[in-house]
Amino acid sequence: MNQSNYSYKVGELRPSQILFSFGIGAIADLPNLSVMIMGLEDWDKNRGIELAEERLLAAVRGELGQQVKQLKAPPIPPDEQSSTLSLSELSRIGIPVAPFPSWMVCPKCRLLAPLQSEFFALKPNPYRPDKTCYVHKNCHRTIKPPPVIPARFLVACEHGHLDDFPWMYFVHRGNIECKGSLRLEELGVSGSATDIVVKCNGCDTPPRRLSDAFGESGKKNMPRCRGRHPHLRSFDDSCDQQMKSILLGASNSWFGITLSALSIPTASSQLGQLVEQYWTALSKATSPEILNGILTAMQAMGQLQEFAQYPLDEIWVQIEQRQTGQEDIIRAGDLKTPEWEIFSQADPTKNTKEFQLDPVAPPKGYEHWFNQAVLVKRLREVRALIGFTRIQSPGDFADAEEIPDDYQVCISRHAPEWVPTTEVKGEGIFLEFQESVLKAWEERPPVKKHEQRSREAHKNWCNVRSLDPDKVRFPGIRYMLLHSFSHALMRQLAIECGYNAASLRERIYSRPPEDENGSQAGLLIYTAAPDSEGTLGGLVNLGQPAILGHHIAQALEQMRLCSSDPLCAEHAPLSGTASLHWAACHACLFSPETSCERGNKYLDRALLIPTVQLTDLAFFQ
Repeated sequence: MNQSNYSYKVGELRPSQILFSFGIGAIADLPNLSVMIMGLEDWDKNRGIELAEERLLAAVRGELGQQVKQLKAPPIPPDEQSSTLSLSELSRIGIPVAPFPSWMVCPKCRLLAPLQSEFFALKPNPYRPDKTCYVHKNCHRTIKPPPVIPARFLVACEHGHLDDFPWMYFVHRGNIECKGSLRLEELGVSGSATDIVVKCNGCDTPPRRLSDAFGESGKKNMPRCRGRHPHLRSFDDSCDQQMKSILLGASNSWFGITLSALSIPTASSQLGQLVEQYWTALSKATSPEILNGILTAMQAMGQLQEFAQYPLDEIWVQIEQRQTGQEDIIRAGDLKTPEWEIFSQADPTKNTKEFQLDPVAPPKGYEHWFNQAVLVKRLREVRALIGFTRIQSPGDFADAEEIPDDYQVCISRHAPEWVPTTEVKGEGIFLEFQESVLKAWEERPPVKKHEQRSREAHKNWCNVRSLDPDKVRFPGIRYMLLHSFSHALMRQLAIECGYNAASLRERIYSRPPEDENGSQAGLLIYTAAPDSEGTLGGLVNLGQPAILGHHIAQALEQMRLCSSDPLCAEHAPLSGTASLHWAACHACLFSPETSCERGNKYLDRALLIPTVQLTDLAFFQ
């Protein structure tokens, strides 16, 4: 990671964090600095490696426009020992950042001032980037300039704007021309807003507690949003939202909007699969002559040797067919349909180097409820960052198309030509439910009544947030069942397979029979190890019929009682609340944020097994 104003290396991030935790527009809290990840205009796109996944690229184009040409991995500096670049050149390879917030506090004299005031100076450390910091040059409390710390209060709004806390406005209770210096003092040791006071040394304005900036009363004390996007160095023309005070590092200050796709085989012939596998290099060919040059050059370096057995004209035909197929626009919601078809048909003859399926019998003892299980011995997931939100989580929506435009924030000032992308490789287990059994369960009167109550709760939830219930669709009782079962099984498998709970992810395939693409009822639980060539099979081994049947039984038994019962079993998403789940909590069904595709919403263990509150909804009788 580079500090954009000075090109100093100030820290490190894992590639997967660029999509889940510290993407464009997010604040990275380093040991001595707090920095903002800048927009794409500040990135060096020539340092990133292009990743091939045409289905995902088409979906990104459907969201951001046809000008998007590439999916590129974040720039990663090469190893210093093997690189021919100088240290100064290596320090400039990375993700650009800028200091944010710009207001800093001296821990010795408690001076509160922005970086533009020139009270503070940057002190870089090329040998220990984690020691890079700003210091108070003329602090009267100490001889050696002390490192200063970021002020830990910010303001944001639901339209994605973020800004420095309006310190001068807040302490003076309005806009005045006072030029006095500010002090931020802590009266207690709790660190709470009630114990923090800001005072002005230039006038007789009484000190003000930070607690006045929070809660319902805080809305009256804060100015209107300025529409600032610090990651783009720009302001929107206007914003009708009220500023909301948040803490530096708050979990709701940034939520990435991502699209993901599994690399599934789309070609039927072996040559077509090879072209698909090496499409990043072959896509540059615009004629048979250029293709011949690419193959000759690559094979001279020991690559693309698999194409030596095929005539040049046959390879060119496959490339032309694939280039023609790229013109199709795939909506974000359609990414799962081709995957469902591959998993439900499970043909091992279509296995590739990066996608290997092995269909097995349904879990032992649960043949009545499941049609089949598929061991996914190898898979590749490609995930692209296309935007982000603040305050409102994208997990509240089924896909990117449902998120209102005024909630989404762009990752660049202009229409992007590429987007940051990561790829991960791993393994998984796919389970397909019996459609006839599932359909009969959906027709039961208690289940229909529960679905109607859930639909009403969803509508009330949308109304509280000024969202259109017709656009933010209720996923249906089928989805709630699959989602709840997925979470229950993930918790059980995490105990046995050796992976921690955050490393497992779910992918739910749920569509009613009347859907235009046909019914879907299945789930994929998979693990994806970042920056790795795969995993060791700890999850796939649990998919054998006898073993998987045992774990399903254990998972369902754990759902029968929760340590928070009867409160958990009696929970209902009442009008005006922030929840959209029934009998579910952190002790039974909730999963880590990176594991769940819907932000721990639409969960109910009463749909799986009888609970102390409800006994007539259970799918597994």
